[in-house]
Amino acid sequence: MILLLRTLVAVVAGIAMWAAFPPRNLWFLAVVGLGLLAAVLGTGRPRARTGLWLGFVFGAAFFVPLLPWIGVYVGPLPWLALAAALAVYTALFGLIAVVSMRLPVPPVWFTLSWLLVEALRSAFPFGGFPWGRTAFSQVDGPLLPLASVAGAPGLSAAVALLGASIVWLCQVMIRAVRDGEHHGRRTVRTAAIAVVLALVGPVAAIALTPDTVDRNVASASVRVAAVQGNVPRLGLDFNAQRRAVLDNHVRQTEMLAAAVRAGTADQPDFVAWPENASDISPLTNPDAAAEITAASVSVGAPILVGTLVMNPDGHYTNTVLVWDQQRGPVDRYDKHIIQPFGEYLPWRGFFRLFSSYADLAGDFRPGSGSSSLTVPGRSGSVQVGVSTCWEVAFDRSARKAVDDGAQILYIPTNNATFGRTEMTYQQLAMSQVRAVEHGRAAVVAATSGVSAIIDPDGMIIAESGIFTPAVLSSRLPLHNDRTLATRLGDWPLTVAIVIAVIGFLFAVRRHTRFSLRWFTAGARRARGRAPEATQTESTATQNWTAQG
Repeated sequence: MILLLRTLVAVVAGIAMWAAFPPRNLWFLAVVGLGLLAAVLGTGRPRARTGLWLGFVFGAAFFVPLLPWIGVYVGPLPWLALAAALAVYTALFGLIAVVSMRLPVPPVWFTLSWLLVEALRSAFPFGGFPWGRTAFSQVDGPLLPLASVAGAPGLSAAVALLGASIVWLCQVMIRAVRDGEHHGRRTVRTAAIAVVLALVGPVAAIALTPDTVDRNVASASVRVAAVQGNVPRLGLDFNAQRRAVLDNHVRQTEMLAAAVRAGTADQPDFVAWPENASDISPLTNPDAAAEITAASVSVGAPILVGTLVMNPDGHYTNTVLVWDQQRGPVDRYDKHIIQPFGEYLPWRGFFRLFSSYADLAGDFRPGSGSSSLTVPGRSGSVQVGVSTCWEVAFDRSARKAVDDGAQILYIPTNNATFGRTEMTYQQLAMSQVRAVEHGRAAVVAATSGVSAIIDPDGMIIAESGIFTPAVLSSRLPLHNDRTLATRLGDWPLTVAIVIAVIGFLFAVRRHTRFSLRWFTAGARRARGRAPEATQTESTATQNWTAQG
């Protein structure tokens, strides 16, 4: 009965976590969801296998409703398989947390365990799947400014710590009432620690909000126009209409140029097209090159063009070209972090057994070099950092762009293959977090939406609809300074992971029946120990069975 109740609470926690993400943006439900998860894992000393089960249930209740866009055109199998695979990570979290939370100050160990598993999920396998990281649920919440000092991992940690600390405080107070120790020294001390932990994130966030901290004033600004040309139709076959997609973006750019000449629109310093705006490569197709050049001349500004380029090795790269109206292509970025099961397919023969859609995956190669493009402008060149579509989910992409000198962030994306789903709004939230994390304005240019312009504090200045042509234009600040999150990079997360692992191993040694003898039992049996002795030792060292 107790396990059933815990399971039901874990389901509610997972659903609450899902509701915190875009487009609902009920950010506070992430605190509620992780708080409920901390409650079921930290109350009553559940066994390790119970933590494993509760973590899996939480993950299934979270990821299944979060990711239906995966299967919108390929059926439910890939969607449900991915959700189940991601739930294995939260199951691992449940196991780690239920053991580590037996150490003093359990909210800290809950938080460190959460960071550990989020980092693991964001890195392995096939480069990881960062979708659904807690930080990306907080774009409308008061904790968002923390991203500028602690990055996306720190923002995730603040949410987890707040939820777990509130639950711990409630547990302390309930225990005090039950035992009649309202004013006991231990109760007061523990409650005070819980309150301090709960307030760390909110107080720090308040101190970092734009109204309470001095910002470095931008030395210059640029006017950027993001063009959303739209696609001929929804679905996986939008690439079959490559020329129509290019024509759409040329048409919208020429309409912008006409508005500039008529005085109803401001002259842009450069124009940002989305990923796949011209899948007919202008480097090899003279007609495409002529169209793009004509559009650039008409608008009087260089265009950032998302295209596909066949390289001498016979493989494609997902490329952004800086197309100057007089000189043609003057700079180039090849996408560094390519998407598994989309731009390439690991284990192609294996996955073909499950779905014929496996053959639709590309065979792209990742690029290298600088993540910042030099874009010529009327008042001098501008350094534009690129995170193409999938890349924006990864901490290292935008950080490398800023380290390479980016003054502004540019996220070209193509979400047409996911139809009218929540995917594009979830990705937009990632761009908002990156803007705050690195103190840079961000331009999101999408083929079919949502396109947006975001200020360095993560606020959306302008936003388009989906599956409609649009042009967004705004003057954005250029920053050269780096936030603390940019300067620190992965170091805080690395330290947190090391502490989490050490704490878990210490808790295993101290609070469970697990012993190093378990590892040597097989070797001793191989040396011919008596069956009776082997059976006695095996019984005494039950693997991963928590005491209590």
